[in-house]
Amino acid sequence: MTQEHPNPICPLCDRPIPPGVPQSLHHLIPRLRGGKGGPTILIHHICHKEIHAAISETELARHYNTPESLRAHPQLAKFFAWVAKRPPDFISKSKGGRRKR
Repeated sequence: MTQEHPNPICPLCDRPIPPGVPQSLHHLIPRLRGGKGGPTILIHHICHKEIHAAISETELARHYNTPESLRAHPQLAKFFAWVAKRPPDFISKSKGGRRKR
């Protein structure tokens, strides 16, 4: 008998998302690219910020619209491996802004 985790698990970094931890619903296809009302995933806010800092809305819609494809992105894969070693409530004060468009 396996015990289920009481909190949802982030499908990107595989850490639990306990109540009170900053979290986001990520639209797998960005709303501005036709994803309004489409599928979403619950993820840590830090993971969400990293996605949008690394990938444009167009690239998200065309190539990175599944959890698997997001985890396979070279820059994001490094980030998710790094943040997976942090506690679920880890918040980073990033120095940089959003990716230049």
